[in-house]
Amino acid sequence: MKIWIRLVVGALLLLSGVVWSLQGSDVIGGSGMSGQAQWLVIGLFVAVIGAVLLVGGVRKLRAGERG
Repeated sequence: MKIWIRLVVGALLLLSGVVWSLQGSDVIGGSGMSGQAQWLVIGLFVAVIGAVLLVGGVRKLRAGERG
């Protein structure tokens, strides 16, 4: 996977996961996902995947690999 794709996808997944987690924990209200524990778990899972992709992309970028 090209590095820039990994970085963009990782950032989007991380951001989406954080928003879903906040909605699931009822910090952000106003949607059908608010206060639903399943969205907290799904959001955390998606955020972790995003963070792994993002960190992996940054490490490859710093190592000098181009994609």
